[in-house]
Order: sequence, then C-alpha cells, then structure tokens
Amino acid sequence: MKNFEISVLDLAPVKQGKSIYDTFQDSLSLANFAESLDYKRFWLAEHHNMESIASSATSVLIGFIANGTQKIRLGSGGIMLPNHSSLVIAEQFGTLESLFPGRIDLGLGRAPGTDGLTAKALGRNPMTINEQFPRQILELQTYFSKENANALVRAIPGEGLNIPLYILGSSTDSAWLAAELGLPYAFAGHFAPEQMELAFNIYREHFEPSKYLEKPYIIACVNGIAAETSEEAHFLSTTLFQAFINIIRNDRKPFPAPVKEMDEIWSPMEKSMVLQKLKFSFIGSEPEIAAQLNSFQERYRVDELMINSHIYDHQKRLDSYAIIQRAVKSLSEA
Repeated sequence: MKNFEISVLDLAPVKQGKSIYDTFQDSLSLANFAESLDYKRFWLAEHHNMESIASSATSVLIGFIANGTQKIRLGSGGIMLPNHSSLVIAEQFGTLESLFPGRIDLGLGRAPGTDGLTAKALGRNPMTINEQFPRQILELQTYFSKENANALVRAIPGEGLNIPLYILGSSTDSAWLAAELGLPYAFAGHFAPEQMELAFNIYREHFEPSKYLEKPYIIACVNGIAAETSEEAHFLSTTLFQAFINIIRNDRKPFPAPVKEMDEIWSPMEKSMVLQKLKFSFIGSEPEIAAQLNSFQERYRVDELMINSHIYDHQKRLDSYAIIQRAVKSLSEA
C-alpha cells in the first residue's frame, strides 16, 4: 500500500442549537487538535447562502484559524475562483502568506458553492465559466510571480510569494486542467464519488511536469466518522446522512443531532441517493477504519486523504480524527 498524508477539510458546520461564534471556535479547536496529531493541512471551503455552513468569507476565516495555530498548513478547499476577481484573491492570499509565511495553500474550484440565484448575486456568468476559470488561474500565477514587478497591475501583497495552487474538482473537467497546468489535484469524493477514479486516471495519464510540480500529486477528500465502537460510529454518522437528505430536499438548516433510526426520516429513494453520494465514507471503529482505508488506498493510490467529518458533538468529532490518525499510523507501521 502506498503511504499517504492525512489532512482536514472543515466546512465550519453550524449545528442546531449553536451560534456561528460557536462554530468558529469549534473550527479553531479542531485545527489545534489536528495540528497536535500532525495532520498535514487544514482547509476551509467556500459556500454561500446556507444556514448549515459558515465558511463563506473563506479568506477571513483562514486568517482567524492561522492566527490561533502554530505550524499546520492552512488553506482553501476551495476558493470558488469565478466568484471573485483574480487580483483580489491574489491580494488576500498574499496577505495571508505574508502574515503566516510558509503555511498558506490556495485551492481553487470553478463551482459556485451555492444555488443558481445566489450565484447570480455573486456576479457569475455561467456562459463564460469554462473559459474564465483557466484564465484566472494563469492570472493568479502571474500576480504571484516576481516577473510581474514591472506590470501596470500588481498584487501587493502577493507578488513574489510562493503560494501553492491546487486545482479542485468534482468531475473530470478539472482533472484535464490540473494535468495540463502541472498542478496538484484534489477531488471532492466526499460528495461526488461517481467520476473520481476516471478523474484520477485522466490526471495521471496526461500530467505535464511544470516548474510547480514534477509529478502528479492527488488529494482525495472523503468522509470519516470513527468511534470506539462500530455501533457508536454508525449512530454518529446519522448527522451526515440527515445533512445530505436536507440537500436533496433543498433544506439548508443547521446540522442536526444524530438519531437512532434513520428509516423514520428518509424514504427508500432518499436512502439510495444518500448512500450513493456518500460512497467514500469511512465509518466504524479503529480496526474497521484501518481496513477501509487500506482497501481504498490499494485501489486509488492517492498521495493525501483529506477527511471531512460531520459529527454533531464536538468532542466526538475530535475523537474521530484521533481514531483515524491512529488507524493511518497502524497501516504505515504494518
């Protein structure tokens, strides 16, 4: 089995009965805990118009988490670039890298991170996204380069800084782009499993080495819910299941507490849809998690696993990341 790094994806989940202030404090607590366990990085994802997710001002939140940690890499998983001016993102992440040198990543996606009406409010033009996204990535690389010092438009801060760019995707489109540009590639397997294997194959087969990256680098984002017993882990996972039912029903309310019986909540069709979308979810005790991770890695051979964990109880969420870390360690020592 190929060895791999582990990291955290945090959506700043808002829980029923909790405030957004509570959410941000929980995110900071999780980042500190992940840092203590030597997780490689802690990424936050841009979403909009959702009561259940508070990471809309992603750059601001990254700064808050970076200020409260010491060494873990912080970044975006991702910034939805067509929602923004390339120059503004270069300045924001240039500011972050200047404040926290050597710790900032910039993951970039093309999806809106929201519904169509909100995407329109963000100023997106869906007719130009496929052309705009690659162009904006090249603009960012230009703004970050030392060679841009003589340009009429410059990113200050940002110019001359080494801020790694990552291409994010949930289909095969961005796999082609990441391969062409010679950039690392992260796939959203935690909610879009259908094309993950094909996307990885495209990326590996068509990768062009660049000054940024010599060989392919793949991050797979998956769901992870671990507990001392299998029974408890599956109980905790019902928060994740309910969250996806809410997406299907277009109900964006905060994340609910776990329940004992899911069949009282979802219909057979909803159950099938949720389980299909959550195909890459590792749920169970430490030995079960280790076995699931081993099986996954033998097939997909990724460089890094980024774990997203929707668990209602904050301490149980911390415990889950600790159990997953132990499971990964046991595999590397086997």
